[in-house]
Amino acid sequence: MPHKNSISVIIPNYNGRQLLEKYLPPCIAALETEGIDYEIIVVDDASSDESVDFIRKAYPLVSIMLQETNMGFSASCNLGITAAKYDLVMLLNSDVALEKDYFGGLWKYFEDPMTFGVMGQILNSHGKTEDAARKLAFQGIKFKATRFYSPSKTTSWAPTAYLSGANALIDRKKLLELGGFNELYSPFYVEDVDLSFRAWRMDWRCYYDPKAICHHEVSATTKSHHSKKKLYPILYRNKFILQEIHLEGLALQLWKVQLILLEILPRILLGKWWILHAYQLYRQQKPLIHESKVQLIRKARTKSIFEIKRRYFDPIKD
Repeated sequence: MPHKNSISVIIPNYNGRQLLEKYLPPCIAALETEGIDYEIIVVDDASSDESVDFIRKAYPLVSIMLQETNMGFSASCNLGITAAKYDLVMLLNSDVALEKDYFGGLWKYFEDPMTFGVMGQILNSHGKTEDAARKLAFQGIKFKATRFYSPSKTTSWAPTAYLSGANALIDRKKLLELGGFNELYSPFYVEDVDLSFRAWRMDWRCYYDPKAICHHEVSATTKSHHSKKKLYPILYRNKFILQEIHLEGLALQLWKVQLILLEILPRILLGKWWILHAYQLYRQQKPLIHESKVQLIRKARTKSIFEIKRRYFDPIKD
């Protein structure tokens, strides 16, 4: 029987009092089912509702960390990651319900010292798969991790291009070695993809287990607080940042041409002027993007995105 690890659950929260009331109980039930040492850390991102008072009264054993100002997903998670004391860190959205046996089949992955983390299957409110194992692929020079594939067609554990920040169980020491999430992506979007790619480039593995099931209230924690007019520029800014951090040399230069010709200009012609705002926001981050690339390249085991795709994802047959 695999060794069971202790877990620190980190839940970022912003005005999620009703979500916490609904989804903390299944989280606690899943942890209690395993009979392990655990802690739950809720990082409150300057909420204006009654979230903090609710937790203090209803769940006095849950640790609360307070942000003085709203800093976004990455900063909130990083605060919790720094405080976590157990073997594994479970990154959990406040609108995700874990099934009672969620952790039962995940312990085996952490017997392999090269495992970075594992995520389960996320079902939406209609019972359909919202997130699962994803392949790493290329569209021209741009890399993408948006295709689901069936793990039943693999001969071993199912690798996934990235671990969703909504339900990722991660080796704490490796997470700290990477420095947690890159806050360049704040306030939200793409930070979990970047974290997973940095792990892969350290030659660590990210896995998906379809038998670990959780349920997600789609976008309850982001879209409810922000309009599409604000979300799209942030999303695309972060997509552009991701490409520049993880592409190198000629591939990076070719992507920049592809970006203008196939991403920016077509959207302008369609009247989607927000893409110019996204591009401007991306350009403003150039110094920090360069710093992130330098830090990554300094890692002794850093592999390229192309190597990762060829070794782990090309052998997968759909």
